[in-house]
Amino acid sequence: MEFRDYVRALRKGWVFIVVLTLLGIAIAALLSILKTPEYEATAKVFVSVQSTGSISDLTQGGSFLQNQVKSYADIVNTPIVLQPVIDSLGLDSTVDQLSKSITASSPSDTVILEITAVDGDPDSSARIANAVASSFESAVSDLVPTNAEGLTPVKITVLQDASVPAGPASPNVPLYITAGALIGLVLGMGLAVVLYVLDTRIRNEHDVEAITDAPIVGGIAFDARTPENPLVLRDDPRSPRAESFRTLRTNLQFVGLEESNSFVITSSIPGEGKSTTAANLAIAMALSGQSVVIVDADMRKPRLASYLGIEGSVGLTDVLVGRAQPNEVITRWGDTNLYVLPAGRIPPNPSELLGSVAMVNLIRSLEKSFDVALFDAPPLLPVTDAAVLATKTGGALLMVAAGRAHKNHVRGAVTALTNVGAKVAGVVMTMLPTKGPDSYGYGRYGYAYGYGYGIDEPDQSGETDRKSRGK
Repeated sequence: MEFRDYVRALRKGWVFIVVLTLLGIAIAALLSILKTPEYEATAKVFVSVQSTGSISDLTQGGSFLQNQVKSYADIVNTPIVLQPVIDSLGLDSTVDQLSKSITASSPSDTVILEITAVDGDPDSSARIANAVASSFESAVSDLVPTNAEGLTPVKITVLQDASVPAGPASPNVPLYITAGALIGLVLGMGLAVVLYVLDTRIRNEHDVEAITDAPIVGGIAFDARTPENPLVLRDDPRSPRAESFRTLRTNLQFVGLEESNSFVITSSIPGEGKSTTAANLAIAMALSGQSVVIVDADMRKPRLASYLGIEGSVGLTDVLVGRAQPNEVITRWGDTNLYVLPAGRIPPNPSELLGSVAMVNLIRSLEKSFDVALFDAPPLLPVTDAAVLATKTGGALLMVAAGRAHKNHVRGAVTALTNVGAKVAGVVMTMLPTKGPDSYGYGRYGYAYGYGYGIDEPDQSGETDRKSRGK
């Protein structure tokens, strides 16, 4: 994954990040409430050397104590120190239990021991710390034998009595909240990245480019109104979505498609907007001054006749079986340069008809008679119709629906075309989101939405949007 993929993953998974961060804070707050407060009290003792010798002897003794004072700290948690504390304070605990609440440490390069007691009661923590310090003083006196001069070489002096703490040392609420937030944040970010990696759906042009080298020639934004108003160039010609089809028409002129004037419009799976795109692209091309014929070659679930509002009972099937001539069933759409050949009746053998000599002859005839010939074909993965047809035209325009098509779908569709020697002329991304991390503005592929002006000027050929209203 590249850096931009991680950024996209975090943007897409912001809900998980926020929820888990808040959950971490909530759990930390709950633990802070449920945890029993603990108070710490610290007494300090000074370890010194008693000697009647010279200053040099005292200095050497002090250096020795600095090296040995950590060993003295270990004595604090032994029964010889703690048992007298239990007896004197009447504590209801064993030496092992009390030892867990007592710590002794020495600041670096000093002969001072800090004895800290932890207890649920502030007064008790101070009493225990002071009692341990006093017991430690007595224990060292008993453990260290006197020297020849009758003195105990090591002397323990209570330097500072423990005072009653003003507030609990634990739980540290700010620390708990901060730790909970950080843990939740890390978990949320990790979950967002994992879900992004596991998501096999096509989200953006980067996903398509990782699958095929075919150029991405256009992008069509998602519009929930498309099922009711499929012909946006007729119903809403000044909308950004209508402009995206004009941009697609323009982009097709710069990807080498001038080598052939016929191509198949297909997709990997149903529901990716191929028929809607085919119809609107044909209208956009016709409005640019080109003579365009669009053929409904989806003889399994034909849609173009209903989209364009023409009679579709007689069409391609009748031409291929010899019941009609092309000029008898091709219909002009309104007063435009667009001509439509509907599918006609659904035959029992669509693949055989599309691969027949009659279909090849029809394609060649349409290529000679029209500037552009478009064939709306079925999806590639369920049936072979589109792949068969693509070998007889200039190639296929593959529709890829963002958020619907999966990577293996697109990979399978490209493989189905290349296996039969067909060309993937270009990819058109459909159903692009208008919001969120995968949304696009008016960018390098002409994703034309999100800007706030109308399309009032004439089309490239001088045709106005008045004509794009169709019939």
